[in-house]
Amino acid sequence: FVALMLGAYLLYSRLGQDLAPDQLGTQATGETKPEANPAPDFTVYDAGGNEVKLSDYFGKPIVLNFWASWCGPCKMEMPDFHEKYLELGDEVQFLMVNMTTGRETQETAESFIAEQGYTFPVLFDLDSAAAAAYGAYSLPTTIFIDAEGNGIARATGAIDAETLQKGIDMITKAE
Repeated sequence: FVALMLGAYLLYSRLGQDLAPDQLGTQATGETKPEANPAPDFTVYDAGGNEVKLSDYFGKPIVLNFWASWCGPCKMEMPDFHEKYLELGDEVQFLMVNMTTGRETQETAESFIAEQGYTFPVLFDLDSAAAAAYGAYSLPTTIFIDAEGNGIARATGAIDAETLQKGIDMITKAE
């Protein structure tokens, strides 16, 4: 048990440090903003079943997070995401995309969100289109997209508040 907990801690710590501007295929140029890497568009669904496209949110920086209610690391990072969502208001768009396939249902995801009192936007990837567009097969996965719709950074695995802030800084302060 101790070895398992130590391994989980080390993995969590390492994943939190994996955030880098070149993880979306961009090349670090030494400038404050990596070269443009257009974020792939996709269609997901809101709680009412309405189609929503990622491109609908271009114009503001976006924190795109892929998660599931059965995912322990997803649950660990969500309080930090919710805190930043509340803090930043309309400055940054948070899109929490639930992997609503396989063992996850929209009902279990909505129940989890309601129980926790989270108020950020939750979208549902009912056909895995969003996951396929971003290769988000490991949960959680977070993508940081600038206001122009360019993917700036990617983090696979749970991230802590400091790493979340680092990603937000990359998409809000890069001009």
